[in-house]
Amino acid sequence: MLGTTEILHGVDLEVSAGEVVALMGGNGSGKSTFVRAMVGAVPLAGGSVSLFGSPSTPAARARLGYVPQRIGAGGGVSATALEVVMSGLLGSREDGRGAAGGLRGLIPPRDAKRRAIDALRSVAIEDLARRDVLRLSGGQQQRVLIARALVRRPDLLILDEPMAGVDLQSQVSFAHTLGHLKHDGVAVVVVLHELGSIARHIDHAVVLEQGCVTYVGAPPKDLGVHALPGHEHEHAHEGAQPTGGALGLEGP
Repeated sequence: MLGTTEILHGVDLEVSAGEVVALMGGNGSGKSTFVRAMVGAVPLAGGSVSLFGSPSTPAARARLGYVPQRIGAGGGVSATALEVVMSGLLGSREDGRGAAGGLRGLIPPRDAKRRAIDALRSVAIEDLARRDVLRLSGGQQQRVLIARALVRRPDLLILDEPMAGVDLQSQVSFAHTLGHLKHDGVAVVVVLHELGSIARHIDHAVVLEQGCVTYVGAPPKDLGVHALPGHEHEHAHEGAQPTGGALGLEGP
């Protein structure tokens, strides 16, 4: 719930290693609220969240990599792309760090720089490592944020509309990145309005409408929200398969 309004209604979503799931729906359908609730970015007024089949805890959320809707990668503060990506390792779950590790979570691992370079390389911008993120294009900043999520070596990567407002070159690069993530066995949930250039990498789609799952199945072949199977109010009991339980938000 947000305030007194119930946004989501018993939504759950299943994604396996090496699989890319598109979470789709129109504006106001609850897509971003769902993923923000999964990562603990919004408080719950009711219900509960589960991750990896168990109640959500800081340790479970440490297994996630999260890329929010497009924001300035430096948060308005001057920093290099390398520094931003390395910041993704602060508070990591490795070697006893993170929520249970106290101040140790404020110290990056010894190999943080190498891993940050590798993460930048995975999104094809290692040559921008020493550049100030405030001077990068929107698409380049988005790739820095993806690298910051990947540097944690997450079991599940969640991206909230990563292609919104970015140039075509960045969209194509993102499609290549998705292909590499699938090859490496990373589970990916990506919030989308349209499949666009990444359509070939999507394994299945989950459609939300008014906070409810209305379709789970093959990704739509046509582009645009109006082409989504769930847009005609086709509900789960009318032919779509039930969802699984890798991520879930249950009602009160």
